Amino acid sequence: MAKKRYLKLEYSIFLFVLSGILLLVMPVSFENTRQAGFISKWNEKFNRVEYMFSVINAHVTDDIIRSMNKAKTHEEREAILLALVKPYLRINTDNRPKHYRPKYINGSRVYKGQTYFFDDFYFAENKSIVGIKDIKSEKADDALFIMMFDINGILPPNRWGKDIYGVSIFDGGKIEPFGFDLDMKELKKDCFETGISCSYYYKIGGGFEE
Repeated sequence: MAKKRYLKLEYSIFLFVLSGILLLVMPVSFENTRQAGFISKWNEKFNRVEYMFSVINAHVTDDIIRSMNKAKTHEEREAILLALVKPYLRINTDNRPKHYRPKYINGSRVYKGQTYFFDDFYFAENKSIVGIKDIKSEKADDALFIMMFDINGILPPNRWGKDIYGVSIFDGGKIEPFGFDLDMKELKKDCFETGISCSYYYKIGGGFEE
């Protein structure tokens, strides 16, 4: 009887330890699975957006080019680009996201005046959220616009490098993920500090279990 009680106690201790290990491992495993899903969706989104701009560029008219050149404010240029991409991304301009506040991957806020602060957000296909920002400068090689995509919309975590990614849009409809112009050391560092450059880091196969 004593031997049976001992074996029963030993088995109970084993189950207790195993349960503890599973409780520690499962949240990490779940988070990694979720992050892998976000990255997969981002790669799909980027490919679609890249194709979208190649189609738009092929069909852009002289009137659209003239309208863009005549536009005097950021808002006017953003409105023109919004009209171009709206049917492709199924953007809803009537119902805007409320109380939506993206953050950097480290949890800090994105403040007005910073490059990656967007004034307006829109619901788009698959309940995602899209932002458009005009950053036109005097340098011909600079991007004309930037766009951000929250892959799972208003659902958390709403952080750059987690479920939020973005692209720069250049003259001629060429697009590049944020971070494409950084070397690998800078790219990896920024990806895990702000999350902005994860857009490119994950596109080239960078790991997220750092």
